[in-house]
Amino acid sequence: MNVQSAINKDVFIPRDERLLVAVEVQRRRRKRMSFLPAAAQAEYKTFICVSVTNTRPHQLLVTKVKQFEGSSSFTRRSQWTVDQLRQVNGINPNKDSPEFDLVFDNTQDQWVARSSAEKCIFVQILYHACQTYWEGRAGSLGKVGRQVKPGQRALQEVGSRDTPPGPASRTMQARRKSYVPPKQTEFINCQSKLTGDACTMNLLIFRCRAFLNRIKNRMVANQSRSAAGGATRPRVSGGTMGNVVQRMNVALGERGDRLSRAEDKTVDLMHRAQQFADTAHKLALKYSK
Repeated sequence: MNVQSAINKDVFIPRDERLLVAVEVQRRRRKRMSFLPAAAQAEYKTFICVSVTNTRPHQLLVTKVKQFEGSSSFTRRSQWTVDQLRQVNGINPNKDSPEFDLVFDNTQDQWVARSSAEKCIFVQILYHACQTYWEGRAGSLGKVGRQVKPGQRALQEVGSRDTPPGPASRTMQARRKSYVPPKQTEFINCQSKLTGDACTMNLLIFRCRAFLNRIKNRMVANQSRSAAGGATRPRVSGGTMGNVVQRMNVALGERGDRLSRAEDKTVDLMHRAQQFADTAHKLALKYSK
């Protein structure tokens, strides 16, 4: 079971929620707690999670989850609704970077993910989840009131011409005029590939890059452990293991470069397809007249 499945099982399924994405993060500016001794500060991992409730109307939630050292369970710390999420700052719109900021009504957090690919996955899924949520909110607000059949609507229109509007109708009109739609979450300094239409291909590329990055980190950790225990192992075995890890690192680097080139080609093809679609639409409008 991977980390995301474990978090979903421990934290969100018991609360009748469904986890969409989770990213492991660290603070860019770690908060100092001077009143605690250094030995009393426990080590832990922090995850920022996006979940949705299973009950209707669906709520989109952002939750901070922690896993303390030596424990296999996860603990929910803070939780906000997407209505409280004012801004998502991608920091750099020109290149992949692991840093991002989340601005809520009452707090602001500056995070750095384990890799730029994991941050891109998180921002992309959060963006499309917010779009779906706000579109659903707009649709539900447009359905206020009961359905009226065409014949009944015509009779109501005829009756409304003869009789002045009553208190109920005036109250409804006043509510409609005074209604202020909620402010949606703002995404700034985010790459266009994270908030564009080619989400499936980009998400696949980001997942591959994140997986390769985890494999690479695991190999580097194994190499460091083998180097630390080299005094009790034959020197030939340590050298052979180092060569294998070095070759794997080179292969992973080359594969990452290929994925980056494929990503750039995908974005270029997307723009060309959009230009072709616009040209075809203009030609169709020209010859249809």
